[in-house]
Order: sequence, then C-alpha cells, then structure tokens
Amino acid sequence: MRRIVVIPAGGSGIRCDGALPKQYHKVKDKEILAYSIEVFQKCDLIDEIVVSAQSEYFDLIYKIADKYGFDKLKKIVEGGKQRQDSVFNAIQAISAENDDLVAVHDAARPLLSQDILLKAFETAENFGSALVCIHARDTLVVGQNNIESYLDRTKVFYAQTPQIFRFNILKESMDLAFKEGFYGTDESMLVKRAGYEIKLVEGSIMNFKITTKPDLEIFEKLCGVF
Repeated sequence: MRRIVVIPAGGSGIRCDGALPKQYHKVKDKEILAYSIEVFQKCDLIDEIVVSAQSEYFDLIYKIADKYGFDKLKKIVEGGKQRQDSVFNAIQAISAENDDLVAVHDAARPLLSQDILLKAFETAENFGSALVCIHARDTLVVGQNNIESYLDRTKVFYAQTPQIFRFNILKESMDLAFKEGFYGTDESMLVKRAGYEIKLVEGSIMNFKITTKPDLEIFEKLCGVF
C-alpha cells in the first residue's frame, strides 16, 4: 500500500491582501507552502507528494523543493478553476492502485501534527476514509439579522485536512460529481454524496487554515515573528 499526498495550492489568497497567494507568503524567510510540505516530507509513511498549482508558480515550487530537500515531491500539476478541479488533476496524474491511500491537505494549513497525521492514516487504512475535524466549541446560531434557531454543537464539527481516502473511493466519487455537474467544498462532501461512510478523526485548533490576514498574523506570532 502506498500513501500519496495531494496538496492543492491554486488559491489566489486575496483575502490575505498580499501580492502573492498566501501559500507563497514567507514567514521567517520560509514559504507557508514549505511548512505544509515539510509535515509530509518528515513522515516515514508518505511515499509521494503531488502539488497542484497555477503554472506561473511552478518554478517557485521547484525552488522550494530544492531548497528544503523535498524529495518526496514527485509531481507539480496544473491547478484548476476550483479546488475540486485541482485535486482531480492531481489524482489523474498519479499512478495508484485501488487500495492506495490518497490524502488531500490544504496548502495553507501548515501546523498539522505528526500524531494527528498518523492517526488519520491509521483510520483510513482500517475503514477506507478519514476526515480530520474538531468539535464546535461555541454556541451555534442560525439566522441573518436575527437569530432563527440554535444548533446542537455536540453534533457539529469543523472539517479540516488531511482528508484521506482509498484511491478507488476518491476517484469514483470525483468521477460521479463531475458526471453530474456537482461541485463540493471539499473531498469528504463528494465521497459522502457517493454513498460512502467517512470516519472522523479528532484534529486540533492548531491545525487551522490561513485564509484571512488575521490568520496570517496568528501564524506569524506562533512562529515567533512578533
């Protein structure tokens, strides 16, 4: 069984208000994407890393891989218009058997711990799927200008990544989504829609995604920039 990591890095990062997409922003002279790739480079279980990105950033990614010795990064493929397109392009480019495990991880989620990563792969190996997530901790309300109702937070989770699936499950689920013209916000939505069960793995608030400028400031502080 091989374990392959797909990192979609095609986002524009406009909510971080930077000249470059957020995944290429440097914190302590190191790109956020490099922090994310490094998590998988250091994991003995990982056989291959594939990054999907805009073609104008291919050279930069190759330089990052060379600078930090990311020899598990085997392919860089063209990203698509949406995340789903980028992930699909990546899984089309890999050579995988049905039982191989494919993990999809956000390029701008750099603080994934090895413990969570190992637990997620163990779960996916046993059950065919694993979604890293965290319990909702705050009161959850539904409404716009006024509260309409409350949600039971004991049954609500915030989805994170990695999301790990057997190759045949992910490929079949993505093929079905494209056939029916459906776009989901992440891979778990496609897999669930295709009729598969998805096991949950407890994540961490540290495994947050850098989406906005305040997120970036938090990461900088954690890295000791301030």
